[in-house]
Amino acid sequence: MTDKIRIGLVGAGGIAGAHVAGYRRNPEAVVFAAIADPVRENAERRRGDDDVAIYDDYRTMIAEAELDAVDICLPHHLHADAIIAAAEAGLHVLCEKPLCLTLAEAQAISEVAARTGVTIMCAHNQLYFPAVAETKRLLTEGTFGTVYEVRTTDSFYNDFTPESMGWRAHASTAGGGELIDTGYHPVYLLQHLAGAVPTEVTAMLSRHRLGFMEGEDSAQVLVRYENGVVGHVTTSWAYPAAPGTEKFSLVGSEGSLSSDGVSLTYQLRGQDPVTMKFDPVHDIAAAVADFARCLLTGDRPMHTHVEGIDVLGVILAAYESDRTRAFAPVTRVAVPAR
Repeated sequence: MTDKIRIGLVGAGGIAGAHVAGYRRNPEAVVFAAIADPVRENAERRRGDDDVAIYDDYRTMIAEAELDAVDICLPHHLHADAIIAAAEAGLHVLCEKPLCLTLAEAQAISEVAARTGVTIMCAHNQLYFPAVAETKRLLTEGTFGTVYEVRTTDSFYNDFTPESMGWRAHASTAGGGELIDTGYHPVYLLQHLAGAVPTEVTAMLSRHRLGFMEGEDSAQVLVRYENGVVGHVTTSWAYPAAPGTEKFSLVGSEGSLSSDGVSLTYQLRGQDPVTMKFDPVHDIAAAVADFARCLLTGDRPMHTHVEGIDVLGVILAAYESDRTRAFAPVTRVAVPAR
């Protein structure tokens, strides 16, 4: 690598558009070099007027294009194979959520990362919200003392139909329902703010409105972390959150904080509330920029495959908890030393 990262896009579907916009917002760090998608019209739409090579198979792109990294924007069930193929070729990986669907896939990803030394970064874009970054800074400084509770919410009215839902309607390709899709965001945000490894989960899953899908359209999840923090996730495609519901909040021994995702308000014991407002950012562009920076400097991304596997562990435990109507332990995979 020189002073720019040559990226190949794997999958040119819906979310890929935001990733391409992220490349174009970072011309000083990223070269959009290639696209792989079996539907050429999709690839041509993403390429636009850029000088980008198009391939109908990502394995061919990996073998032939001169790349430093790939950016995986495939349906969920295809993530693991693409990650492993890229890593085996010595390419770094940025991957859309979820990292993968099973603990066996997670183990294989962990092993290939250790064997090859490549960086695998999860595209957990909400970590780049300025309100999240400021909250994490306050937490790192110990502003709230011992943190007791963290809550995250990601709910909206999704207008999916049986015709438009596609692969997301099927557990075999989606990995579940809403929780492993949109619900992935509040789970990784919860872990980021809790600041520890998850240990056990209890969950209630529901299908309130989207009865044509195989999985849940809504989820309530409680998570205990090894540092004692208890987290609560509410997430849904069936309904928007009630007015005034926080995007995230936390309570600690010295004070509390609440955020709508754009601004935040915190209050320390015995002090007046402090409110901070932030300018909006293109969060995926920020994630792309951080990925390129980490590859060029050797820094570790905020969330690599290690955190991605922890998040998957919470979601799989939530599915088990709902099935058994009991607490479920979070099963972790062995992370080999590099």
